[in-house]
Amino acid sequence: MSSIRLRLLKWVIPPVLLMNLCAGALAYMLASPHLREAVLRTLVLVEIVVGLACVGLIWFSVSNGLQPLNRLRAELNAREGDDLAPLAADDVPYELEPLVSSFNGLLAKAGEGAQARQDFLANVAHQLRTPLAGLKTQLEWLGARHAEPESAQSVRLMLSATERMIRQTNQLLALARAEPHHFEKARLEPLALDALVAETVQLFVEQASAKAIDIGFDLALATVNGDRFLLRDLIDNLIDNAIRYTPPHGAVTVTVRPGLLTVEDNGPGIPPDKREQVFSRYVRLDDKTHGSGLGLAIVRDIAVVHGARLAISDPPGGRGAVFSVKFS
Repeated sequence: MSSIRLRLLKWVIPPVLLMNLCAGALAYMLASPHLREAVLRTLVLVEIVVGLACVGLIWFSVSNGLQPLNRLRAELNAREGDDLAPLAADDVPYELEPLVSSFNGLLAKAGEGAQARQDFLANVAHQLRTPLAGLKTQLEWLGARHAEPESAQSVRLMLSATERMIRQTNQLLALARAEPHHFEKARLEPLALDALVAETVQLFVEQASAKAIDIGFDLALATVNGDRFLLRDLIDNLIDNAIRYTPPHGAVTVTVRPGLLTVEDNGPGIPPDKREQVFSRYVRLDDKTHGSGLGLAIVRDIAVVHGARLAISDPPGGRGAVFSVKFS
């Protein structure tokens, strides 16, 4: 890989050194014959000092001139993979304006593509919800009227598959709603976080009971500035994730304090080096557990648009995981 720094130095340093040597040679030639030996010794010392000074000055100047490029590279490297905001062009040198403009054009096209994908996901998910809900209702109706073992088993399998499809559809819709770059801050309003959690926990009692999981909650009065639908999605996904990864006869505890929501489980836990990774889309650390790998990515996006800090820690007992959402 070629280097701009080395190319600049290659074209600047040799001519400067050559001119320096020519000047020294000219001074030697113009000196009186009986002074040439002394002049030569002096010139050698001067040439070395001046040559080194020139090289150092040129190196410093070239490095300083490349600082805007280094800052641009650092800014791009520091971005998240889904950050498509345009680069600031105010303090960019004239020579870099075409590069920044090209980058911004590329980011704009990528943003349009991302918006189209999100709109497609939202439309597909919205269109699927109604027929899937109707299919589930019909399967429940069939299950109540066909008690034969074979028929009942078939209906149960179809109902289970339909429920999984409904969950995936709801997650796709939540993902589209939570996209950070298309979220409107005007949707935020004061909400009772404890009341939202109380409503949501009740929906998971049956799911927890099927695995003999003790699900409990400790709710203090708490008001946050948020979007009701998105916060419901956040709470749903945190509790659903905890129940899915908690073994039978385990426990899940949901706690609300002013400005803070925590969901604790006593499942297998998450190693510290994997805790950032689990918030990426389609990442699943346990292939034995059903899921799309979208739940925690949705939680991350919703936390971002609410200006909340999301963290994973070890519970006091040492086994399991504690997911905490700290609202500002």
